Amino acid sequence: MITDEKIARINELAKIAKTEKGLTKEEKEEQAVLRCEYIDAIKGNVRHHIEGIKVVDEEGNDITPEKLKEIQKEKGLHGRK
Repeated sequence: MITDEKIARINELAKIAKTEKGLTKEEKEEQAVLRCEYIDAIKGNVRHHIEGIKVVDEEGNDITPEKLKEIQKEKGLHGRK
């Protein structure tokens, strides 16, 4: 889980990297780990959001792609059985 503290640390390391001093080897490694965690969290949020989408046409017919319907069935979303 990405916390406010981790985001603050990512930003702090980014600021340090822009200075003449730059990052140490350890800080670069920490930055890489934090960035991966951040990206994984974003991917998870997007996946969760997309999996919850139900697509309907102008007439109210469910036209959700079958692959998405299967995922929703597995997760018990939208009353799919």
